[in-house]
Amino acid sequence: MARVTSKSLVALATMVLFATAATPAASAAYPVRQAATNSSQAFKVRGSVHQVYVLKAPPGESVTLDAPDGGKDQRGTIDENGGYLFRNVDAGDGYHVVLNSGGKEQRSKSILVLNSTDNPPQSFYKSQKLEATNRNETSGYGYLKTRDGTTLSVQVVLPGPVEDGPYPAVVEYSGYDPSNPGTGQPQYKLLVPPMGIAWIGVNIRGTGCSGGAFNFFETLQTLDGYDAIETVAAQPWSNGRVGMVGISYGGISQLFVAQTRPPHLKVITPLSVIDDTWRGTLYPGGIFNDGFALGWTEERLQQNKWPNPDAPKWVQERIDGGDKTCADNMLLRGQNVDLIKQIDENPYTSNFKNKFRYDFPDGTASLAPEHFVHKIKARTFIAGAWQDEQTGGHWGNILNRFSPKTDVRVVGQNGVHIESLDPAVLQEMTEFLQLYLSREVPEVPPLVMGIAPQVWAAITGIKGVAVLPDRFPKGTTYKQALKTFEAEPPVAILWETGNAPGWEPGAPMSRAMTRHDAWPIPGTRATTWYFQANGGLASTRSTGTGNDGYHPDPNARPRTNLTSGSVWSANPPYTWEQVVEGDSLAYITEPLAENVTMAGTGSVDLRISSSTPDNDVQVTLSEVREDGSERYVQNGWLRLSHRATSSRSTALNPFHPDTKASAKPMPVNNFVTARVALFPFAHQFRAGTRIRLTIQAPGGDRPEWTFGTPDTGESDTVRVSFGGPRPSRLVLPVISSGPDLGAAPAPCPSLRAQACRTYATNE
Repeated sequence: MARVTSKSLVALATMVLFATAATPAASAAYPVRQAATNSSQAFKVRGSVHQVYVLKAPPGESVTLDAPDGGKDQRGTIDENGGYLFRNVDAGDGYHVVLNSGGKEQRSKSILVLNSTDNPPQSFYKSQKLEATNRNETSGYGYLKTRDGTTLSVQVVLPGPVEDGPYPAVVEYSGYDPSNPGTGQPQYKLLVPPMGIAWIGVNIRGTGCSGGAFNFFETLQTLDGYDAIETVAAQPWSNGRVGMVGISYGGISQLFVAQTRPPHLKVITPLSVIDDTWRGTLYPGGIFNDGFALGWTEERLQQNKWPNPDAPKWVQERIDGGDKTCADNMLLRGQNVDLIKQIDENPYTSNFKNKFRYDFPDGTASLAPEHFVHKIKARTFIAGAWQDEQTGGHWGNILNRFSPKTDVRVVGQNGVHIESLDPAVLQEMTEFLQLYLSREVPEVPPLVMGIAPQVWAAITGIKGVAVLPDRFPKGTTYKQALKTFEAEPPVAILWETGNAPGWEPGAPMSRAMTRHDAWPIPGTRATTWYFQANGGLASTRSTGTGNDGYHPDPNARPRTNLTSGSVWSANPPYTWEQVVEGDSLAYITEPLAENVTMAGTGSVDLRISSSTPDNDVQVTLSEVREDGSERYVQNGWLRLSHRATSSRSTALNPFHPDTKASAKPMPVNNFVTARVALFPFAHQFRAGTRIRLTIQAPGGDRPEWTFGTPDTGESDTVRVSFGGPRPSRLVLPVISSGPDLGAAPAPCPSLRAQACRTYATNE
């Protein structure tokens, strides 16, 4: 979700980058009651969804929210910008804000606080007009109004003149710069208009020139997305068919918005997303990701003040140019939530009971799309990479959480964060949009075809990479194209991206594609390799018993933390160092007698002991080749105090509650079972190669991700047992429907995001 500012991705983007089951009845409270104060008062108030805002009040003064009918009052202090936000406010009428200023009390008129299920009537959206031609004849900049009266900054790009419409439309919704009237990010406006689709960039509240205060994917922010979709659908230049586009931040936001089921939302195309904020990126295995996750969060804190030297240049330019709406929308910036503090206060999955019970009604599950995607009705196209160095590869665990009634199309592959914009993915996504949003026979626009080679050359350094040719020949009818598309199994796996025949190693092209009816792939076999006394892995249990020990030193190997631009190139300068003797364990199979193809999640089931009450464990799956090289495949992590599992666990995918109540310290120097989940992956181990598993303290294997693992003492020891009635084992997802990738393993280096090094034993 990192702010994607690389020129490479901007260039690439020029080619392309909580609700009830039924729609709730409209509230009679609309249009929103605004500024419930007397004209003589020195402040303004606004009722919102379980929130109340105070604006333009004297800084430093105390302010109280009086609740009706004996409810609990709230108190606060006006910030330096004259703002304050009351959260956790029960829905209802009759609230009043009381400001104590200069020894005098000023009391607002009655305030209405909205319920999250009270959607506005369509007349609320039809009353709004989004500028479509104030920058040129087909583009405009302006603001849309949400249900609480907050205005969000909006940029519109039409595929042609207004009079040639109406057009289908897509919304890109994020906290980066989608409404930037100069450029925007990541420039889907230069992909979809050539396809005859209008593009609308909308900044999330508390970002860009949008008003309101920011909290990470709170309920109100999600409802704003609903309002944005319905406002776009109501425009005279829109035909009422609306979709969503975006990668990373702009991809994740689609999942949150789509769960509210806006009536006019037909399709979403979330790319490079997460399935669970806490488990997938922020605290994998219960260990704080103080690399990418912390860095991204710190970037968000730059929005929490005004004046702000770190503000996007375009925001300051609009204010300097006289945009009073943008200027006024800065007045609540000081009420943006301190996300670092929020993280520090929730080292376990939490219910947010005290502070954010309405922002996150289901606790941290409210921030886990896998918890709510079953509500989504819009057709969904989702793509991502297993080794994504930013959002991580955990996203695959979301795929079987959608409702069976929702049409979901998937592309997964090895690679980095931007792999979801590779040629094969781009082709399938554009087909999806044209078939289901535009209702036209898919055809790649000439503009996209012309610029594509320059784009991927800028990213990878490899020339000649182009958009794949149209799959539907001239003369194909829409009905024929749709039938062909829908006859294909919905889950596509791209194998060995970076090892495509006829291309330089590292090119964003795959060697093969397979299609499957679902994920996990039907027929997947949970296949077990047991730890052996000699550091081996075998399909049979060890006849002996014993244990191996290591010192869990997080500083044993340098952390790989490359800049994104380097990671995205064809052959990044990885520094994948060898594991260190004494500071890790390694187990390896004999050379495989035949190809073994895997796709899915895996589980490392350890009988493990610790000399201290807690320890962090990282497991690394790799491939050792006959030529003496070793290739990275995937990781998993676990803080041993989080080892409890729930009934959701399967043989291939242990699920940890990660709650404070379920956490247990390790019984010092006594063996217990701890299951470490390997993130999803897809890889073919060729005949003659060997499967290797390494166990150590976290760090050193995954670019951008580092971990808040405490330093250990020199005598600290972790031990792993083999043999016995409960043996340690590696369980992997073997499938029978693997592709023919040829006899020779992919060259080292070649596979994107799968680093290589010379194999060295751990003895």
